[in-house]
Amino acid sequence: MGRDETERYITVPSLFRCPISLDVMRSPVSLCTGVTYDRASIQRWLDGGNNTCPATMQILRTKDFVPNLTLQRLIKAWSDSVGRRADGSPLRGIPTVEEVNESLRRLSLEKDDEIRLENLSRIVRFAKDSDANREFLWKRKDFAPMLVDIIAAVDGGTRATAKIKLGLLAIMILDTIIKGGKERDRERLSKLMLTDGGGCLAALLLAIRRGNLKTKIESVRVLEMISFDATSNEIISECDGIVPELIKSISSDTDPSLKEASLSFLITISTSKRVRSKLIAEKAITKIKDILLMETTSVAVTEKSLKLLETLSSKREGRSEICGGDGGRCVEGVVRKLLKVSAAATEHAVTILWCLCYVFREDKKAEETVVRCNGLTKLLVVIQSSCSPVVRQMAKDLIKVLKVNTSASVLSAYETNTTHITPF
Repeated sequence: MGRDETERYITVPSLFRCPISLDVMRSPVSLCTGVTYDRASIQRWLDGGNNTCPATMQILRTKDFVPNLTLQRLIKAWSDSVGRRADGSPLRGIPTVEEVNESLRRLSLEKDDEIRLENLSRIVRFAKDSDANREFLWKRKDFAPMLVDIIAAVDGGTRATAKIKLGLLAIMILDTIIKGGKERDRERLSKLMLTDGGGCLAALLLAIRRGNLKTKIESVRVLEMISFDATSNEIISECDGIVPELIKSISSDTDPSLKEASLSFLITISTSKRVRSKLIAEKAITKIKDILLMETTSVAVTEKSLKLLETLSSKREGRSEICGGDGGRCVEGVVRKLLKVSAAATEHAVTILWCLCYVFREDKKAEETVVRCNGLTKLLVVIQSSCSPVVRQMAKDLIKVLKVNTSASVLSAYETNTTHITPF
């Protein structure tokens, strides 16, 4: 239990407060000096390289600590006696390690979904509280398989609200625990979730389709986490409905946070050639074009859109989709973002244009569109900017090709309409 509004009206025994944080201790542990601290606070102190007791400044003979179960029981008894809000509802603090262990045990044995939901909610509060708590949970060998089983049990046709809520909580915990996790954590989770006969993927797709915005984003991030290698990318992309739903999530009217998460996932799975072909066939490039032609788009969304487009331009059908139809509007969108967003966006844009107009040169209309949209002037500024040597050379290659191969009429229009451009 932390120092919240309730504590302003309650006298907290000083013995119950951690000497470091001054909050009521959630998991009291004692050092060899006999002084008791909250587990999370003293762990941070010791992890910081300190070898003394914070309260007494004595040198520690050992950095081991032991749970103070007697004090923990006293704190719980006190908390239960005063832990009522103004409306009479119980005050819900952060569970202790011992309480979490008991909740995990009940989750594995209990059949009643309502009771399981109560125990999983307690684990969510514990996981959200600190990195140490999340690490504690993830190190338990039974924890990840338990969450995977809960997610896989969600059935799109069921009316069992508790079962659906359980699945959504399990997705939330996974997103919280291994966000930015290590490769071995991603690999472990990927193997668990992709070897259950498709149940987890179906549950994640259901959450993306029917969940609220927060649930959608969490589910997309979990999908990205389990997209560990070429094999997992293909398994996920072949799950009926996932790729079309995620492409729909990058529509121009989608919430920016969901759009960014979806683009990040699509970039991750596009490392596979088969997946790239599927993204192109599902009209991902049309959605990207709409993003690039928007005036108000976040830097992150623009960078990721260009990065995905760069990947898709490696396929012949991708280049055909970028150049063909709609008057070259996708190429126009790429040129628009040159020098207008960020260094990363400009480098992706130059690479796309270099691929279209210099390496493959399958459609002359792309070159004319670049010139018509003032691309030559922008490329001249690029080669004078602080971009990477590789991108600078690409820009030089483009300028040479565009000047040589563009029709005289188009070049004349370009020279007439040239305007001064400054980089972002």
